[in-house]
Amino acid sequence: MLSVTRDLMLPTAITGSYPRPLWFNESLRGRSFKSALGDSLFREQYLDAVACVINAQEAAGLDIVTDGDSRFDLAVGGKSWFFYPIERLGGVEGHRDTSRGWMQRHGLRPGRILWEVQEAYQPGVVKDRLTRGPLEYTALWKAAQRLTDRPLKFGAICAPALASMLWDEYYRDDKTLINELCDIMNAEFRELAAGGCPLIQVEEPPHHGRTTRPDCTEADLEFLTQAFNRQLVGVDAEIWVHTCWGNPNQQRVYWEPPSYERALPHLLQLDGDVVTFECASTNGRDLPLFAKHRTDKKIGIGVVSHCNTVVEPPEHVARLIRKALEYIPPERLVITTDCGFGREGLSRRIAYYKCVALVEGTNIVRRELGLPEARVRAADPRLWFASGPESAGA
Repeated sequence: MLSVTRDLMLPTAITGSYPRPLWFNESLRGRSFKSALGDSLFREQYLDAVACVINAQEAAGLDIVTDGDSRFDLAVGGKSWFFYPIERLGGVEGHRDTSRGWMQRHGLRPGRILWEVQEAYQPGVVKDRLTRGPLEYTALWKAAQRLTDRPLKFGAICAPALASMLWDEYYRDDKTLINELCDIMNAEFRELAAGGCPLIQVEEPPHHGRTTRPDCTEADLEFLTQAFNRQLVGVDAEIWVHTCWGNPNQQRVYWEPPSYERALPHLLQLDGDVVTFECASTNGRDLPLFAKHRTDKKIGIGVVSHCNTVVEPPEHVARLIRKALEYIPPERLVITTDCGFGREGLSRRIAYYKCVALVEGTNIVRRELGLPEARVRAADPRLWFASGPESAGA
């Protein structure tokens, strides 16, 4: 298996999504990505937007970049994270009202922002056997990787999480539905890896969310582990597993983020090389858990939050990294964000300076450990006058 982070110490990256440029007002709206590239307006806006997102990450000094999840439509509450694949699966028709289930468990009603977000999440109805359809992950990754020399991480929802936004009228069995989705995603991930993608991030195994429910059993968690790993059979790339406590419209699903404690042993059994955990929101409350569980996986810690517009000071980031190093050796620690920056909640400016803070905070700890630092172009005084009148004759 490939290993991009094997020789990197304290590598930095963001989870994936990044705010859209305000001028990027085109969307796929269910179209095939390759077909949409034949639309001159979409093609120019999309490729320019991805270039802007990548350039911002490079300027901030991130070691690994993403395409900002720019394929996702500008839809309420990040809906497209679910619905990009749902709109492209065969066997799904129409939608179903969401007035029960998740909304009831969280006590949502009109007048609450998460009610409005969830109202927009109308589950697709499975009417026939699911088939793969034009997900086109390889084409999406190639379009972005051509714009940078840095490794570009491609992220996508995992099958068990995707199943939560489908209303099943065909299989009538949750496990059968999930396994069918796993096989579809496995084919897509294998093709993506074969196409050259070095890092594939498979997002949101449901384990930690499921453990907040009183009806969660060990058998449930064991099935979710088996299903998640089923997606990864034969996928020859470095695999990242992203976990967080939710990101609908940059809102917290849980005002007080729960603990990963019960889910952690199961999450460490997932067939990933890197597993990420939301830590900024809790100031690293769960980090001592890593002293209790032996693993050779790399652990990614979120050090900046996606849920507020305050840019964390680099010293704050450095303190959280030092806390993590009490339990995780530096060769197994990855520095990232709690979740994605989304397309609605944060501006590009805030997201950019959160990236800068992430890298500058990491650089503080790198200096303390005698490690090479990343160059942050925004903070390089040699560049301050590069666009000013003093440089006109240079």
